[in-house]
Amino acid sequence: MPQNLELNYEGVELEPLREFTEKAYLDYSMYVILDRALPHIGDGLKPVQRRIIYAMSELGLSASSKHKKSARTVGDVLGKFHPHGDSACYEAMVLMAQQFSYRYPLIDGQGNFGSPDDPKSFAAMRYTESRLSPFAKVLLQELGQGTVDWVPNFDGTLQEPSLLPARLPHILLNGTTGIAVGMATDLPPHNLREVATACIRLLENSRSSVDELLEHIKGPDYPTEAEIITSAQDLKSMYETGHGSIRMRAVYEKEEGDIIITALPYQVSGARVLEQIASQMQAKKLPMVDDLRDESDHENPTRLVIVPRSNRIDIDALMNHLFASTDLEKTYRVNMNMIGTNGRPQVKNLKMILQEWIAFRIATVRRRLQWRLDKVDKRLHILQGLLVAFLNLDEVIRIVRYEDDPKAKLMSTFNISEIQAEAILETRLRNLARLEEMKIRAEQDELLKEKVELEKLLGSDRRLKTLIKKEILADAEVYGDDRRSPIVERAVARAMDESDLVPSEPLTVVLSARGWVRAAKGHDVDAAALNYKSGDHFLAAARGKSNQMAVFIDTSGRSYAAPAHTLPSARGQGEPLTGRFKPAAGVEFATVVMGRDDDLFLLSTTFGYGFICKFSDMVTRNKNGKALITVPAGAELLPPVAIRDVEQQFIVAITSQGYIGVIPLKELPQLSKGKGNKIINVPPKKLKAGEEIVGAMHCVSEDDKLTIHVGKKFKSMNFKELQDYLIERGKRGSKLPRGWQNIDWVEQLETSS
Repeated sequence: MPQNLELNYEGVELEPLREFTEKAYLDYSMYVILDRALPHIGDGLKPVQRRIIYAMSELGLSASSKHKKSARTVGDVLGKFHPHGDSACYEAMVLMAQQFSYRYPLIDGQGNFGSPDDPKSFAAMRYTESRLSPFAKVLLQELGQGTVDWVPNFDGTLQEPSLLPARLPHILLNGTTGIAVGMATDLPPHNLREVATACIRLLENSRSSVDELLEHIKGPDYPTEAEIITSAQDLKSMYETGHGSIRMRAVYEKEEGDIIITALPYQVSGARVLEQIASQMQAKKLPMVDDLRDESDHENPTRLVIVPRSNRIDIDALMNHLFASTDLEKTYRVNMNMIGTNGRPQVKNLKMILQEWIAFRIATVRRRLQWRLDKVDKRLHILQGLLVAFLNLDEVIRIVRYEDDPKAKLMSTFNISEIQAEAILETRLRNLARLEEMKIRAEQDELLKEKVELEKLLGSDRRLKTLIKKEILADAEVYGDDRRSPIVERAVARAMDESDLVPSEPLTVVLSARGWVRAAKGHDVDAAALNYKSGDHFLAAARGKSNQMAVFIDTSGRSYAAPAHTLPSARGQGEPLTGRFKPAAGVEFATVVMGRDDDLFLLSTTFGYGFICKFSDMVTRNKNGKALITVPAGAELLPPVAIRDVEQQFIVAITSQGYIGVIPLKELPQLSKGKGNKIINVPPKKLKAGEEIVGAMHCVSEDDKLTIHVGKKFKSMNFKELQDYLIERGKRGSKLPRGWQNIDWVEQLETSS
């Protein structure tokens, strides 16, 4: 009894709760790590998988036998080796039979073993039948040849193998996943031929680097034809550290304008992919797709059809978006954690895995050869005794017939061992013919030759490695196949911007004086004639596309932005912008602007200051807006003016008292925010009524005209006439002719293309 334990008056052991829970949890953790969740590097199997394979071999369910009910196998596994839940055991068994889950299935199933769309839709074990696949021989072929240690089962009534003598590094071939306590494993599957050649490379030169091994192992090889798009550098890093990730992408082709998806990433459901695409279509986030179909059948296990809305759709761009937004592109974690030959879990790189497995294989083959040599020696020993009997047949018959203890007499008479004497006594009369003597001598000669060969192999590491290389090549020839998952280095897919997913249709955004907004389809909308709420009226409008942003600027010079397609329809009276944004108290919305990101606008105030601003600099996602243009106290924001060509256009500034100035547009700076430079000089403000301000600001080119309206009169000025008013930036300007100085408004007529 441990010294730290106490006994109470009833003889019950007492132990501090902290020590008990610590020990109990540690025991549980070690059990989960070593006996449940992590595979062993030797055979690449977890305990439940190993027990299923061994139990099926004991039931005689080889690849050449008839299938038997899966319930029979599960019952044997649970009753003899693995006393756990039947559903978990059966699920582990099903996984090893699924062609779409295992690169090289270990079990040949008959019946419903699930589908790629729903791997867990398999039938109950009372309905399905199973047997071992031919590939399982790689694990079982040398089992009865002294190659592994045997341990008692859970109740000590039977013996089970602690490992299976794998002839190939199965740990890499099928991979596995598992979650233990404080650690997990995610091993991808690989191609048998590639792994086999890498093993041979390492057998020939134990100093081979990971780079040299990667000349053979190009990367993982999943049981799907989807592309592995991870870069070579990332793959190298993964194999050097044992950590990393693999990115897979579906394969598609174009057929009569439709998109046909022919291969999906590992363990991705086609039905789930179609559901993800359909949900985007329902949310109107995928206007370029018209229809979806699943045409998968027995001949074409994966055939998903995506029908574009028109033949003008960029199919590659569409698929790039779907790769980023659905499971058509998926990332798999890699964590090469396993139990080594020392019985401890460790994350290993590629070279460590292959080196340790080769050491395991050398030890296994050495045990197999030694076991065979022991059998040969034993048989030769028996044959030697039988030969003595044949050479002294009459005396042997006499001893057997007349002696009370024939075994002892034979041993003393012919100086043979007890085993030899026993073999002589068990020889049948029919085997005493002369032909039998010839057979014994022939068998003896054959066994002597085999013994010499075995001793040569056991006595030479070089010969032993040559034998292992031949066996690996032979197995690769029988079970190897071509790579299924092509490795194609591609850039990671990115989803389209929301604006790219919205149909590009003409749109007019209308802003009222009280800050209500709405959007009307088309550009031929009479915004002023729309129906407004009582006391409200038209303020500003902007023309653009439904996939563009609408920017609203308030009287304090802050900008706010919203996707144009999200604005309410002009069939109603719209909605207040204060429901979307949070302007400061007392501030009202002044204007609205639309354009492309690289479009330029002239922003200015009634005090004559302004600058050139790119549309993208006006856009913000902040509900509180963005400080865009400085509006001094007493000044007002002038309507933004679209710019076509900074080098060729001129600014025309007209004050409320009839002063006009024309300056080259290129003299203004391009800013993302600020006050800007002085365009035209107006007298200092004293905030009195009737003071002079800039009343209009326009940008004109050679083909444009300006029309000045004074009451019912109007005066048109072409570019040549406007050149008479050229001034230096920031100067006072010249007065218009008498009668045209009290300007009501200025209209710009654009005639250029």
